[in-house]
Order: sequence, then C-alpha cells, then structure tokens
Amino acid sequence: MTARPLDGRVVAVAGATGPAGRATVRHLAAAGATVACSGTDARRLDLVLDATRRAVPGAVVVGQVLDLLDPQAAGDWADHIEAEHGSVDGLVHLVGGWRGGKKFTDVDLSDWDFLHDQLVRTLQHTSLGFHDALRRSPQGRFVIVSAAGAAKPTAGNAAYAAAKAAAETWTLSLADSFRTLAESDPEGQPQRTAAAILVIKALVTPEMREAKPNAKFAGFTDVADLAETVVDLWNRPANDLNGQHLWLTPR
Repeated sequence: MTARPLDGRVVAVAGATGPAGRATVRHLAAAGATVACSGTDARRLDLVLDATRRAVPGAVVVGQVLDLLDPQAAGDWADHIEAEHGSVDGLVHLVGGWRGGKKFTDVDLSDWDFLHDQLVRTLQHTSLGFHDALRRSPQGRFVIVSAAGAAKPTAGNAAYAAAKAAAETWTLSLADSFRTLAESDPEGQPQRTAAAILVIKALVTPEMREAKPNAKFAGFTDVADLAETVVDLWNRPANDLNGQHLWLTPR
C-alpha cells in the first residue's frame, strides 16, 4: 500500500460540520490521518463521519459532540484524543460564524457577543486545552482561518473584523509560546510545533457554484483548496510556518 503524507498523524478538527470542516475532514482522511471531529449537533456530525467513510475507504474518523465554550470540555477532548490514539499532531480550528450590516451605526453589539464566543472564546479554550499535547507531538500544527477583512475592516463588518483580528492576535501569541519554548529546550531540539493563520476573503463550495453557475466568486477560496492547504502544513518546517499568515486570496 502506498504511503500517504499524513499516515500515523492524528488531527483534531473543531467545527467539523460546516462546509470547510467537511472538506478538511475528507482531505485529511484521504491523506492518511486519523481525524477526530467535533461539533455541536450530533446528527450533522454523524453525516460528516458517514460521508467521509464513503468517500475515503478505510478512513479512520471519530466524532464527539462538544460545547467548546466550556474550557473543561476542550481540555478533556485533547486528553481523550491523546489517550485513545497516542498523540495529537494537529488542531484545525474551524468554528465560525458571521454577523454584519451595511453601516457602522447598524452594528448590534449582540452580534459582537455572538462572534466573540464563536471566533475567539472557542479558540482560546481549544488552544489552551491542546497546547501541551501539540508540543509533545513530533510535528504539531495549529491553524485557524481568518478573513482579509481583519486587516482592512469595512464599516458594516466592525464586529466580525474585530473578532477575527482578536483571533489572529491570540494565535500569534500561541505561536510565540511555541517559539520561545523551543528556543529554551534544554536538549536543543529544533522547533517541532507551529501555529499559523490562513487568510481568505470568503469560501465557496461546489453547491454554491452549482446554484450560481454564472457567478465568478472573485477572490473566494474553494473549500477543497483550503483543505489541501491544511494538509500541506505538515510538509512545511515548523520554524518557517510558525506565526505566518498564509494568504489564499489576493492581498
């Protein structure tokens, strides 16, 4: 049997039931990874697992219904994966959501509460819960998906852009933790763990293209291309990848 690039790797996907999650789980499984999926809806999670097993014969995918707004649940998930599968080699954070309007004065601060929880708080809990397990991996990777609007916010997207910017800053702090701990390694081991940020304008799915065959979706990133970029993270040296913004849309 031909070796696959992620054979032996164990990767967790938070937010596995969305369009990006479904594509990422499938591509990780096809690359040979054992994929541990989480979501908040049991039925949707089962659909992801079943679809992946149909698309990728022999795929090793497991699922767990979790509320990642609970820090204990996030930490317990990391511990469970490591105990069950021997390591945690990656965490792909795809928990998301969008709220916005046309004018700055249209902003509803309840949108900020929602986006802070979905985009920032779940990230905080998973990064804290998985930090040590990822460092124990010979090739740990942590990645989030951000938006170009975080660097160039528009008037109506204030809450969304601010939440994405906060998520980026938190991830860069995580990257600095990985860097400084590697530099102080008493055995002088090279850096093995990295945190990175994928930057998109928006995502497009095959269903969206089918529904609007004449639409150009300019600057959009196909979910399959996003998933392939995630798989490729393990091909890149940790010290080159750590703390980087990987742009999947024109700047």
